[in-house]
Amino acid sequence: MRYRETTRDDVAAIERIARASWEADYPDILSRETAADEAVDEWYGSDAIERELNAPGSILLVAEADDGDDGPVAFAHAVVTGGEATILRLYVHPEARREGIGKELLGRTIREASDRAADRIRAMVLAENDLGDAFYRTAGFESVETGETVIGGERYEETTYELRDWDVEG
Repeated sequence: MRYRETTRDDVAAIERIARASWEADYPDILSRETAADEAVDEWYGSDAIERELNAPGSILLVAEADDGDDGPVAFAHAVVTGGEATILRLYVHPEARREGIGKELLGRTIREASDRAADRIRAMVLAENDLGDAFYRTAGFESVETGETVIGGERYEETTYELRDWDVEG
């Protein structure tokens, strides 16, 4: 597996990974297609990715097979501001899960945040994403607060996790 910075050429793959992940992880939200379509367009569409590629403090990484023939199978998006990194999204296409890709992508995202002087790492997950919840807990993150986010005009509970003890080498 090869891990690299996202480019403009990755937008379609990111949208594909996001949509497949939402279908697998959030079937109740996705059943309301307007909400899902709005979220995918707002968070993963070409305009959004273009903004994030140029935004100071933004980290966008993808994972793809070494040959790169099939394009990215996972992506991470984090933002570093004032010494704090927030992982906003980390998705692995459902067909590529259980291969350690997410764990490696998370580690690389944390290392990149550390390289940008982050001394605090947080992650956001919709509360109904049991797989995401388990992923972050297994990686050593602890739930520190809950809040709400709006998707397609509807409110959803969101959990914020923090990685208290981390080693950028590991």
